[in-house]
Amino acid sequence: MHLTEYIDHTNLKPTATETDIRQLCADAYEYQFRTVCVPPSYVLYAGDLLAETPVKVCTVIGFPLGYNSLPIKVTEAEKALEDGATELDMVMNLTRFKSMAYLSVRGEISTLAGLAQSRGALLKVILETAYLDENEIRIACDLCVEAAPDFVKTSTGFAPTGALIDQVRLIRSLLPESIQVKASGGIKTYEQAMAFVEAGATRLGTSSGVAIVQGAS
Repeated sequence: MHLTEYIDHTNLKPTATETDIRQLCADAYEYQFRTVCVPPSYVLYAGDLLAETPVKVCTVIGFPLGYNSLPIKVTEAEKALEDGATELDMVMNLTRFKSMAYLSVRGEISTLAGLAQSRGALLKVILETAYLDENEIRIACDLCVEAAPDFVKTSTGFAPTGALIDQVRLIRSLLPESIQVKASGGIKTYEQAMAFVEAGATRLGTSSGVAIVQGAS
């Protein structure tokens, strides 16, 4: 697989304009990235721009803090799927997780995974590892094993730190092969991208996709 197929080419900036999203989609088509990851309000727009291309549209749910109630996340997800998103990156409810309300967290992930998968879409669960220690990462991964999303993802890119190699390696070791790993947050160079792939990530979330693939030349 080419590195471009690992990349979710991302622009989730609060100031992202239609022009920015149009450029994101043009880059994704030119380099054949796996998806574009865009704010929910741009899913329809990106889908129209990328119609008849192999590039898929990804968006975010409960982003970036994750503490939306489950009915709100379900409504967000249903709208995104209706608009044409085929991948959903949902932020785990950290406030519930830190309160050790693990059954609630597991139920949320399971509900969103079932919804996405019933529509032929993928669910990625963002743990936001900047706020978790190793034991908490282990607990979160155990919950994901039980809830069966398609991916576990490290970060939103809005926390103090993003993906770390050791955390990606740990997450990969805790999950079955049926659940993949997405590294995101702070991945800016080809060397970094390859290090995360070697650590076990099969998807990379980055706003630096073009620079990364050009760095491979």
